Amino acid sequence: MPTKLTRAQEFRLRLAQALKASGITQSALARGIGADRSTLSQALSDTGTRLPGAHVIGACASVLGVSSDWLLGLSDRPETAADLLSNSLEVSHAPRALVDEQIFDWHREAAGYKIRHVPATLPDMLKTEEMLTWEYGPHLGRTAKQAINASQDRLNWMREAGSEYEIALPLYEIDCFIRATGYYAGLPVAIRRAQTDQLIALTEQLYPRLRIYQFDARRLYSAPVTIFGPLLAVFYTGGHYMAFRDRRRIETFTSDFDTLVREARYTAREFPTLLTEMRQMIR
Repeated sequence: MPTKLTRAQEFRLRLAQALKASGITQSALARGIGADRSTLSQALSDTGTRLPGAHVIGACASVLGVSSDWLLGLSDRPETAADLLSNSLEVSHAPRALVDEQIFDWHREAAGYKIRHVPATLPDMLKTEEMLTWEYGPHLGRTAKQAINASQDRLNWMREAGSEYEIALPLYEIDCFIRATGYYAGLPVAIRRAQTDQLIALTEQLYPRLRIYQFDARRLYSAPVTIFGPLLAVFYTGGHYMAFRDRRRIETFTSDFDTLVREARYTAREFPTLLTEMRQMIR
């Protein structure tokens, strides 16, 4: 347990370290914080338990580009709160379909870890070529083929990478797809049947490495998100990805996802049977 004396000693040591690293002189720092040079000299040379006032510590931290918590020995990270947030949060452009390398890079980075995924629609990597063409062709034109190739790349990667994949879908997603309502309005019968057959085949072949659960969105909600093991959590906003890399947030998002699985109406073992029964509704 730190004492007043050890905390004061730690402050003086870290203030001297920050001064040296910044190249700022004591006189320049004193001017920067609006204090007498003697006040700063005393803060650096005092051997007792006394610490400068909070406003002086905060001003020193601001001028030197470090955090007050670090100066006081309350943190081992010298970065300011703004720097910590910047380092832990990454925002990047998200295309309409998985035609960029960014998300594939995240999959490769997390090879061997469990991947938890709540997709915006049916998972792209489990879709048939006809389904992808219907979905992306009108919007992507020539790049629709890239979306198809990217989807196949993800599926091949899932087969070979050694990662486990847990996917959570709201109950209404499969129902809307089967009935061709909502997002899937106008989806031809032949495409729905072939896509259903592919989902059944893949979830049977790849179980237990691939597990799909269905949750009741009236009780639980999740934004589209992919959690790459303990490394990062990526939310899809529609136009961008928001990637979080700080451990506490990742643990929180992982816990939220695990609640979806724990409270799922249908388990991964039941999913192929459920699809087989619902396939009869396709007309």
